[in-house]
Amino acid sequence: MNYQDPQPYNKRALEKAFASRDVKSICEALVSVALNDSDWRWAQNKCLEFLRNEIPDVRGLAATCLGHIARIHRQLDKEKVLIALREHLDDNIISGQIADALDDIDMFLR
Repeated sequence: MNYQDPQPYNKRALEKAFASRDVKSICEALVSVALNDSDWRWAQNKCLEFLRNEIPDVRGLAATCLGHIARIHRQLDKEKVLIALREHLDDNIISGQIADALDDIDMFLR
């Protein structure tokens, strides 16, 4: 994947992207939510939902976005998120992204 500045979307467009099976659309929506949405709890819950996705790119990006939310909003349901992230530490495909998200949470949510 190549980096692009995330475009802000309205919730209807985001939900449409999330409901699609298109990996690129889902990933763009996740990044947009993490970086632009003022509702940190809604953004967090979307990321947690996609952390369970069958597609590794989506799971990994969901973890990364949880770290972004911690950094930007300085808020998360910390226990809920830590439990969810730790459940994926053995997922070798995304374990680096999980570790990075855990580091971000530790750094920004003291």
